[in-house]
Amino acid sequence: MKKVLAYLKGYKKECICAPLFKMLEATFELFVPLVMAAVIDTGIGNGDKGYVIRMCLILITLGIIGLVCSITAQYFAAKAAVGFSTGLRHALFSHIQSLSFTEMDTVGTSTLITRMTSDVNQAQNGVNMFLRLFLRSPFIVFGAMVMAFTIDWKAAMIFVVTIPVLAVVVFGIMAISMPLYKRVQEKLDAVLGITRENLTGARVIRAFNKEHSEIENFRERNEGLTAAQLFVGKISALMNPVTYIIINVATVVLIYTGAVRVDTGVITQGEVVALVNYMSQILVELIKLANLIVTLTKAGACMNRIAGVLDMESTMEFPEHAAGSMEGELAVEFKNVGLSYAGAGAESLCDIDFSVKKGQTIGVIGGTGSGKTSLVHLIPRFYDATRGSVLVDGKDVKTYTKEEIRDKVGIVMQKAVLFKGTIRENLRWGKRDATEAEMWEALTISQSKEFVEKKDGGLDAEIEQGGRNLSGGQKQRLTIARALMKKPEILILDDSASALDFATDAALRKAIREMKERPTVFIVTQRASSILYADEIVVLDDGAIAGIGTHEELLKNCEVYQEIYYSQFEKEEKRDA
Repeated sequence: MKKVLAYLKGYKKECICAPLFKMLEATFELFVPLVMAAVIDTGIGNGDKGYVIRMCLILITLGIIGLVCSITAQYFAAKAAVGFSTGLRHALFSHIQSLSFTEMDTVGTSTLITRMTSDVNQAQNGVNMFLRLFLRSPFIVFGAMVMAFTIDWKAAMIFVVTIPVLAVVVFGIMAISMPLYKRVQEKLDAVLGITRENLTGARVIRAFNKEHSEIENFRERNEGLTAAQLFVGKISALMNPVTYIIINVATVVLIYTGAVRVDTGVITQGEVVALVNYMSQILVELIKLANLIVTLTKAGACMNRIAGVLDMESTMEFPEHAAGSMEGELAVEFKNVGLSYAGAGAESLCDIDFSVKKGQTIGVIGGTGSGKTSLVHLIPRFYDATRGSVLVDGKDVKTYTKEEIRDKVGIVMQKAVLFKGTIRENLRWGKRDATEAEMWEALTISQSKEFVEKKDGGLDAEIEQGGRNLSGGQKQRLTIARALMKKPEILILDDSASALDFATDAALRKAIREMKERPTVFIVTQRASSILYADEIVVLDDGAIAGIGTHEELLKNCEVYQEIYYSQFEKEEKRDA
């Protein structure tokens, strides 16, 4: 939690001024019952209208001063809390960006989103409430008791008994409910996680007709959350009636005691009213304090979870200084490479050993789950090989700086991701200072030029979040164009033409081969037709290499490739027939 609260350091002035002004407001509030006692005893008792008016003006003045102090305190508290959450959110986002894919896979996307949104908001609310009420409420409680002693010490003894009883009830209920609130938050995380899964996987759910089972699953989780909230709500709901019973009993005793002492002339009627007002103030402030501590408990739990993410260190370290490339004919080399994902029982890749010359086009093919994506993700160092080594330009990828290796490698992921903005802005992800001519060149190579020209605004046409207003093929071609903008030495197309028809796919591969930069190209695919003319084809089966060679060589001596090829081309022949 200390790591999280460190983001309040820039708001020391606000953290001091907010409680200070709240204390001033509380001080003026404590004088109100005394003024009311004076109105009753002196003004009303003597029939002095002028005195009553003067006292009423004093009450109005106290109210205005208290209001100004309260607004000022809330301004400083809000400024500190919002600034704290802004800095924390920036730091958390920046830290998440520094984590490797391994940590992101381990923690989970829904958890990281919850930490950055719901948890940060809870932490902000906790800081705000702490600065506003944590000193004010205890000050009012003890201040009211002290003021009661200034009126009559015997009557004030009722306060001495009532306050501890109230504190036991309030903090006892709070002690029971706090752990339950933590469980509620955990159940809420589970509901958020399943909601996110259903929204992002809506197409898959409908494709497999799983709507009813997912609705039932959500209902179970939601009912569990509801039951937990109702249970803790019932316990928390006891606080108000129990505290009101105690206060009302104390008030009855106070009025009775006050009446007896008024009758004997020890205190006045106004002073009895003042004592009752102080008792009411104590009730209100204790309930506020209890609610505050519940809020602080939630905020503390959220801060600990945020700190857990901030404490998480990336397992992947990059050197600070670039060492430069080695001259040679090999672009990429895998030397006895194995890869095991965190928490996995077996290797996802094992004994991968092959080399690729500069300018070659390499096809990577295999069944679903054979390790194709895992293989190419080792080249830009999204993951580290758990054994063996991956070399780029004769150097181990672990010796490159992050900027150096990512500048060398351009990758188009399986899932085409575009960001909200214009086509021009999305293309400039590949090269910040790209000219319009360079953009059109990349669009031409990626076979995107035709549909971009037809859009209103051309390069300035708007793209919705995730590219929702584009077809699957258009999204894939724009992501390819974005990767081509940086003119990478190594271009990885990870099943990035699956939504393209065969003619467009062939034209794309032809345009890439004819690029003057002649990048080394890795084409990951499940279509045999996409890699027929590759210089070499790597066939993967269950994380191991089943064969390496040209199309003709593999048709002769690789059973896995034969099975893939003939299953696809026989189907095509049947369609043509």
